[in-house]
Amino acid sequence: MEPLRIVARYRDGRLVKGSTNNFSPGGVNFLMMPVGAAPGTPPTLVDVKSLKAVFFVRDFAGNRNRQDKQTFDGQRVYQGRRVKVQFADGEVFIGSAPSYNPSMPGFFVFPADPQSNTIKIYAVAESVRSVTPL
Repeated sequence: MEPLRIVARYRDGRLVKGSTNNFSPGGVNFLMMPVGAAPGTPPTLVDVKSLKAVFFVRDFAGNRNRQDKQTFDGQRVYQGRRVKVQFADGEVFIGSAPSYNPSMPGFFVFPADPQSNTIKIYAVAESVRSVTPL
């Protein structure tokens, strides 16, 4: 299995791009190989509680000028509830959450915009201010 491209967004504002093949929702940590690490470098152990969210991305370059649509396409089927997630730092993410449960340590959200560079995010519950159904 090919490692997944991720962007780890920490609560303190740090951002680390890399790959993982052992992320597990509800897990307390996972291993990540940062982009540009020298060959033979051991992976970094990431403590999930230190994160705001894990963004699973199509590529690391993205497009800084592109704005994701903040509305749902009426022709597309979405998994789960349509939600607006507001993080403690003020960032807002619009998408669908197939298994949101406020008592869980985190949850996946898929972007409303199918053309987004973000495939899905794992939002760490402690970093979320609110989840509003749309």
